[in-house]
Amino acid sequence: MKLFNLLFRKKNMANEIQEYLGKGAVVLDVRTLAEWNEGHSEGAKHIVLNTIPENVEEIKSWNKPVVAVCRSGGRSGQATEFLQGHGVDIINGGPWGNVDQYL
Repeated sequence: MKLFNLLFRKKNMANEIQEYLGKGAVVLDVRTLAEWNEGHSEGAKHIVLNTIPENVEEIKSWNKPVVAVCRSGGRSGQATEFLQGHGVDIINGGPWGNVDQYL
């Protein structure tokens, strides 16, 4: 049963990512600069997680939905929770490769 739930959640996540990208979402990569330099999605915005609080207004100024990504989904989850609390329409896309495959 756990495997079924995991597969179902992954499919729902893929659908949600595609839905957000279809609405013109900005991909926000919150990894470190070194991780970003190793590879990232074309067109993604790079704002390191620990600088998100000082960049909230910039993110809001995009006036677009946002898909947050990182290496595993943990940091993008933190960014998502924080930015949702500040009124940003955002979802956690998890690892950046999850989103990159749909760009």
